[in-house]
Amino acid sequence: MAAEVGKPAPDFELTADTGEKVKLSDFKGKYVVLYFYPKDMTPGCTTEACDFRDKYESFQELDAVILGVSPDPQERHQKFKEKHGLPFLLLVDEDHKVAEQYGVWKLKKNFGKEYMGIERSTFIIDKQGILVKEWRKVKVKGHVEEALTFIQNREE
Repeated sequence: MAAEVGKPAPDFELTADTGEKVKLSDFKGKYVVLYFYPKDMTPGCTTEACDFRDKYESFQELDAVILGVSPDPQERHQKFKEKHGLPFLLLVDEDHKVAEQYGVWKLKKNFGKEYMGIERSTFIIDKQGILVKEWRKVKVKGHVEEALTFIQNREE
């Protein structure tokens, strides 16, 4: 089942940076900010993760959970999280099955090379598990604020 706005978000189970198994359905009753990013420790991904970190309390006040997903292994997620003091879970999608479910595993081009990788994207899932908003091909600057504002406006 592919992710589609207005429909139930595809459930999944992934290993978190902590080693625990995490299911999307574990967070029913809360908003979920599910963001896919290409790679730990790279400039854009670090900026995005730190922006989510800096707004973490604001998301918590809205009963929202932040989950970051990339193909990096658990140990790399742990280092990334420790280095930048990230207070939310980073999920391991090494076989990119969840990225494929959400349609963010794409052919990318960089310096003339083609390869498969994550297209930076964010999905907002409401308290009932319905996908209510998606951003694809995310530009990092201002994006976290945009996601926060979207949830704030739903709560009013």
